[in-house]
Amino acid sequence: MERRQRGVSAGLLLLLYQISQVGLQNIPSVTLGVLVLNIFFFLNPLRPLSEVCLSVNEAVHRKNWQRLLLAPFHHADDWHLYYNMISMLWKGIMLERKLKSIWFAYIIAVFSLLTGVVYMVLELLLVIILDDPSYEMNCGVGFSGVLFALKVLNNYYNPGRVSSVLGLPISSKYACWVELVAIHLISPG
Repeated sequence: MERRQRGVSAGLLLLLYQISQVGLQNIPSVTLGVLVLNIFFFLNPLRPLSEVCLSVNEAVHRKNWQRLLLAPFHHADDWHLYYNMISMLWKGIMLERKLKSIWFAYIIAVFSLLTGVVYMVLELLLVIILDDPSYEMNCGVGFSGVLFALKVLNNYYNPGRVSSVLGLPISSKYACWVELVAIHLISPG
């Protein structure tokens, strides 16, 4: 789990470049706040990843519930941060303008907690169905769960859209799955 390096790196520099290309004035306040918060925790993690990652063992059995709050805002490495925040940038711009900032902030807060709960429920189901207790130890960090929830919301509010994933036009309802595969191929783990 300890993959991340400290300091400024290629992924972070590319993210900052992309944000500058959009222009701070064009990024709605909550979206910008989420970007800043994630970048801040990347540069100044509250604890090592092994102490903030979310797992059934740590959160449920050891009752370390703070991980539900911490895991979404920590990233394994600079490329993990980059892909998640670029996705947040575009989804945030579209959704925050449509939903308005207060409602969008509420949605981000709820999704940040609920995606961790869903993650743990799925891991527990794998333990039960496959009779394999090792799934209780799987530990995850990052904003991906929130982004996939936002993608579903975006598809609801903007049906029939076409997204560009790696330059390929993809129906928006399938784009989140193509993004998932592309991110896994580009940045495995």
